[in-house]
Order: sequence, then C-alpha cells, then structure tokens
Amino acid sequence: MTTQTKNSLLLMLCSFIWGFAFVAQSSGSGMGAYSFLAGRSWLAVLVLIPTMYVFDALHRRAGAPYGWPKAKEDRKTLLTAGVVCGTFLFLASAAQQMGIILNPSTAKAGFLTAMYVVLVPVFGLALGRRNSARLWVSMVIAVAGLYLLCMKNGFGSIELSDWLLLGCAVLFSFQIMAVDHYSPLVDGVRLSLLEFLVTAIESTLAAFLFETPTLADFAANAWPIVFCGVFSSGVAYTLQILGQKDLNPAIASLIMCLESVFSAIGGWLILHQSLSAREGIGCALIFTAVVLAQLPLGKRAESAA
Repeated sequence: MTTQTKNSLLLMLCSFIWGFAFVAQSSGSGMGAYSFLAGRSWLAVLVLIPTMYVFDALHRRAGAPYGWPKAKEDRKTLLTAGVVCGTFLFLASAAQQMGIILNPSTAKAGFLTAMYVVLVPVFGLALGRRNSARLWVSMVIAVAGLYLLCMKNGFGSIELSDWLLLGCAVLFSFQIMAVDHYSPLVDGVRLSLLEFLVTAIESTLAAFLFETPTLADFAANAWPIVFCGVFSSGVAYTLQILGQKDLNPAIASLIMCLESVFSAIGGWLILHQSLSAREGIGCALIFTAVVLAQLPLGKRAESAA
C-alpha cells in the first residue's frame, strides 16, 4: 500500500467519524448545547495530552524538533493561536449544537456545515486571494441547494435552526482560515490541544452562565459525549494530522468533505431519518458545490491565481 493510499484511507476514516458525530450530537440534543460542548471538549483535551507526547516521541526518534517552544515570542504565538482558533471553534460548535437541538436532522446539519468548504475561498478574497470562475459557479450551485434544502415554502420559510447552521459554517470558515494562518508557525498537535482547551473553558463558563448543567444530564448523554469527545475531537483530529501529511491538499479536502455524506447515512441507518426528494436534491447540489470548489486547478489557472 502506497503512502498516498494509506493517508487517503486515514482521512476517509476521519470523515466517517465526523459524519457519524452528527448522529451523536443529535442523540445528545436533550441537554444544553454549552454543557454538551464542554463535556466533549474536556474529553478531547484528555485524549490530546497523551497524543502530544506520542508525537513528541516520534519526532525525537526521527531527530526532528519537539516539545513546547523555548523562545518567548514562539510561546506567545502558540498561545495566541490557541485562543483565536479555540474561540472560533467554540462559537462554531455552539451554533452547530444549537441548530441540531432545534432540528435533529443530521443530513441537513451535515450538508449546511459543509458549506464552509465553499465559504473559505470566498472569504479569502478579503485577504487578497484570487479565485477562479469555477468557485463562483460552485457558489451559485450551493445557493440553489440551500434554497431546496431550507426554504420549503419560499424565502420566508427558512428556520432558526437553518440560520444557526449557516452561521456555524461561517464561523468554521473563520476557524479554518485562522488555523491556516497559524499552523505553519506552531506545532500542530499543541495547537489542537490549546484549541480544545480554550473551547472547553469557554463552553464551561457559558454552560454555568446560561444553563444549569447537572451530573444526571452528563450521565444520560454519556455515550454521545464520549463519541464526540474521544473519537470526533481527539481521534479524528489526530487522523487528520497524519492523513494530510504528504497528501495533495485538494485531494485531502475532497475526502474530508465526505463527512456530509456520512452524516446523512448515519441519520438514516441509526436514527431512521429520511429526506424528501426536494431536500435530497438540495443536499446533492450542496455536495456538488463542495466538491467543485475543491477540485484541483490546471497549471495555467494555478499560475494565474
């Protein structure tokens, strides 16, 4: 098995876990959104701490740099990256969980969240990044898909859950751009650890301010929290780090956006959810837009960008 095939399979597993995490989030919608997010984020921190030491051991064996940064400026950069990325992750994840609580459809949540793949290059325009005509075509297709998926009775019928999930996609776009900015400057696993630590702290504060979390709530939703915290946040993010190494970024993005497909499959298999023909076509159009936005450009187009 070649390295590229192996890494592609790792990312496929990552997408599978993220897709089925929507099922867990829907199952855990009986408790407050901030409380659920706090529980899964603290579990993610517990998973990422030993993961960090495993990566350190691998780097040490390979003779590569490892450990916390020693220079004050580097430590400041890592801390800033963790706070910025973690805050965006907290806001995006909270909006996503609130949307799922209001409407437990895993397919809709998965496909609306996947809109970040199209939004990231659009917001990149503000940073001076040029985009191809194909991106704008993908945006038109995505808007058509959103109309079919969310607006069953015209433009006035979009639900609050839809707005929350679209807001989630926007916030995830900012989080991805922040990670893209900071990841070349800091250790990736430590960035993930600090990111989830910030998310855990902020969601815990929000839970005590706006909700009344109880041990009974966490006990009743233990399995969804464990799946999202251990597998979706801890394991899947580690798989992403391993899988994206030495793999074409466009191919990696294409594989990871399959989480939206797995979310629909998971909702159908486990929660016995179904989509109308109109909603199914909307999902198909959004997925087409996501894939189209990530297809690699030709050499001439790349040089022009």
